[in-house]
Amino acid sequence: MTREQAVELLQQHLLNRNLVKHCLAVEACMKEFAGRFAQDPEPWAMAGLLHDLDYAYTVDTPAQHSEKTADMLAEYSLAGEIIHAIKAHNLRVEPSSKMDIALLTIDPASGFIIACALMHPDKKLASLDLAFLKKRFKEKSFAKGASREQMEGCVKLGLSLDEFLQLCLSAMQKIAPELGL
Repeated sequence: MTREQAVELLQQHLLNRNLVKHCLAVEACMKEFAGRFAQDPEPWAMAGLLHDLDYAYTVDTPAQHSEKTADMLAEYSLAGEIIHAIKAHNLRVEPSSKMDIALLTIDPASGFIIACALMHPDKKLASLDLAFLKKRFKEKSFAKGASREQMEGCVKLGLSLDEFLQLCLSAMQKIAPELGL
């Protein structure tokens, strides 16, 4: 499957443009993390891009989330590690690789960073820095849906929370125009 095919699938199945942007943000972060760990960026990016493909169908049945994505992708020739990472991000399987753990931790971080940008006066990712993110991270009532515990799982990747947040922010800043931020 090419990236173009994956984006087309997202646009076909995720009618909410913000969900598509979320997937693009996670893709960018996954690609950045693959580089950090000297891994092939393509499977990492593909896992990030497609991780929420089934969201519109499973929003009311979270236990099915990622399982339906796996079914939807069965006709494509995707590496098993991609499907495993997608399932691991919803804990349908045990996260066992760096790719799995990265997707599990990046998923809430991308939403958290977008929430930070949206509450900033100019609503731009370029205006954010690590100090701003850390301040908001400590505010448990801010972006409550972004699991701090999940993000803190970055230690399993050998990264401090600061390194983790900075990597995510840098990756998302690179695609800010695509995200409208």
